[in-house]
Amino acid sequence: MNITVRYFAHVRECLGTGREDHELPEQIRTLGEMRAWLTTRSERHAEALDSARPLRMACNQTMGDAQTKLQAGCEVAFFPPVTGG
Repeated sequence: MNITVRYFAHVRECLGTGREDHELPEQIRTLGEMRAWLTTRSERHAEALDSARPLRMACNQTMGDAQTKLQAGCEVAFFPPVTGG
């Protein structure tokens, strides 16, 4: 399945890009599985998307979690938690 991935803040800075398009392996079906798969793509991906880092995830501009199901053609975003005051 084809997925567009958008990166924000420190993730974008670490990877040197704000967007990537990926053809996911058939067994990747959730945001959590995709995040783990992306960490195998390069050392930069492993550093930026390390599971120890607190990151928020969204699918088609809707907040998600590791169990959120992916759909062909969706847009996934990774960004740090946001706080405000």
